[in-house]
Amino acid sequence: MDQVFAPWRIEWVERDDDEGIEGCVFCELPERDDDRENLVVARNDRAVVLLNNYPYNPGHAMVVPDQHTGDYRELDDETLLGHARLKQRTFDALERALAPDGFNAGLNLGQGSGGSIDDHLHTHVVPRWEGDTNFMPVVGDTKVIVEALDDTYDRVHDAFADQDGATVTESGAVQF
Repeated sequence: MDQVFAPWRIEWVERDDDEGIEGCVFCELPERDDDRENLVVARNDRAVVLLNNYPYNPGHAMVVPDQHTGDYRELDDETLLGHARLKQRTFDALERALAPDGFNAGLNLGQGSGGSIDDHLHTHVVPRWEGDTNFMPVVGDTKVIVEALDDTYDRVHDAFADQDGATVTESGAVQF
């Protein structure tokens, strides 16, 4: 049996099953009052950045346009630009906060893409370090996340807040 010590995950284990979400998680979480609790780290007038609750690596973020659609071609010009600009700021914040060697970034579009949410598109931005894939996932079928999500949130939030034009909203996210 594989065992990985991750005591910070107890909050996720003990959560209410539905978390009070009745519709689309990407529409509802940005509307809640406590951005930190909901992992909303930054936003502009067309998109938000959430940290992934099941990160591939520390800093695994999702840039989510406000417009609810699973079809990239349906995004209007203003939303496309807002989403792209927030992705740029996300790369900057993750570089400053975590100093990765590179990134994987992309969209899972459609049911066959392997994504778990296909009706509201979102861009994954995953920081990568040389050697971050080691023997554990290959031999042990286990991925080790080396930092607690709360600690990652603090580091990434601070890096967004240090960018030009940033303010912190009453609910806690960095606003551009």
